[in-house]
Amino acid sequence: MDKTVPACAVRVQMRSFVDDAATDGRVARLLAAWPLDVQALRGAPAALADVAGDPEGPAAILVVTDKPGAARARVALRTVQAAWPACVLVLLTDQLEDTDLARLVDGAVTDFADLACSDATLRLRLRRALGWMPRPEPALDTPPADGLPPALRTRLVGNAPAFVKMVRRVPSMAGTDATVLLLGETGTGKEVCAQALHYLSPRASGPWIAINCAAIPSELVETELFGHVRGAYTHALEARHGLVHEAEGGTLFLDEIDSMPLAAQAKLLRFLQDKQYRVVGASASRTADVRVIAASNCNLRAAAAANRFRQDLFFRLNILSLTLPPLRERASDIAPLAAHFFAQVNAETGRRLTGITPAALALLQAHPWPGNVRELRHAIQRAVLLATGPTLQAVDVELDGAAPLAEEPQSFREAKASAVEAFERHYLDQLMLQSEGNISRAARAAQKNRRAFFELLRRYEIDPTHYRVR
Repeated sequence: MDKTVPACAVRVQMRSFVDDAATDGRVARLLAAWPLDVQALRGAPAALADVAGDPEGPAAILVVTDKPGAARARVALRTVQAAWPACVLVLLTDQLEDTDLARLVDGAVTDFADLACSDATLRLRLRRALGWMPRPEPALDTPPADGLPPALRTRLVGNAPAFVKMVRRVPSMAGTDATVLLLGETGTGKEVCAQALHYLSPRASGPWIAINCAAIPSELVETELFGHVRGAYTHALEARHGLVHEAEGGTLFLDEIDSMPLAAQAKLLRFLQDKQYRVVGASASRTADVRVIAASNCNLRAAAAANRFRQDLFFRLNILSLTLPPLRERASDIAPLAAHFFAQVNAETGRRLTGITPAALALLQAHPWPGNVRELRHAIQRAVLLATGPTLQAVDVELDGAAPLAEEPQSFREAKASAVEAFERHYLDQLMLQSEGNISRAARAAQKNRRAFFELLRRYEIDPTHYRVR
């Protein structure tokens, strides 16, 4: 449903749950220059009294609330959404806890802003939510029956119920400026989902900046994020902008957020709260217009409970969240994903294979895919590169699985050696998949020195180049 409001005189209602006339006056003053018929209503009874008697409803409603009014505002939001599903809902908050904010948003709000922000920021949020800001051009093709835009369907492939249920939420989340937390096992496609959130959002024309937090040395996280001035530290010979500056007007994607050191988490929390940051070595703070999307493959709630991750940062990140299902929970998607990756790799490598045989497809569908979609893509990539005939056949597909039973009973020592070999081979393969062929990163994850880890790869004839994304 398109909630864009036309740029003409429209009726807007302010539903205030803040007992502060100055706050209402500030919002009304910011809207005064627009062609709006603003009706200010205060408190729960007045804010809901005319819902039943007005079938058309206003074009937009601004819900202004603080912590004492959060429960009443939540009732108002649900009531308004049920009565006027086409109405734009903009939530203006004042000192709300993250948990209260998450309950209020609940997928119904077009956008929200903190009343503590500057007039300029608040005006920008209101104009964007009410439709006075440029938005991406709609897709030319007619959306399919499931309501997903064709551009999104080309990146997020699959029809399994668990997957479609998740993807259906992407367009509505993309329309807000709220922080999004993406959760899921390694290889489930969190970065692809984050890109969809960016390119379906009003920020689509802005920069897309992605960084893997695990790849940044702990002592450099702050300068990577916020930049530094010349002379900020010994080797800072010239000033450098950080990723937040580079993402101005766009989206900053923080992958493996759980790897960020606790000290850097505190700096990130402050930035998420008021969009202000301080360049390393600078004396004044700066403001940035950046949306943050974070991702993790671990249980952040458990990590926060164990003091391995800041609990306040977890609540701030978890305003909106999506959990991507593992491939084993969407087995029906293995065939379309295999065909999708086959076409991609076939074109990239110039092999011009004509298709995947039923036997090869059956082999792929029988595999448990602990590395999820990423592992499937690497398997298809290897198979296409190794294929000797015009089609991709079962013999071309190399998958790690249970070792075949021996014809003669094995001794304990032989059985143990076989089990250890199978485990090490599978473990190394998964590490190389996760690290995308980066030996140093895989060695650190295995807690082995690089030389010893490389010798293990040589022993099992594992070529790191086969795991690198081209």
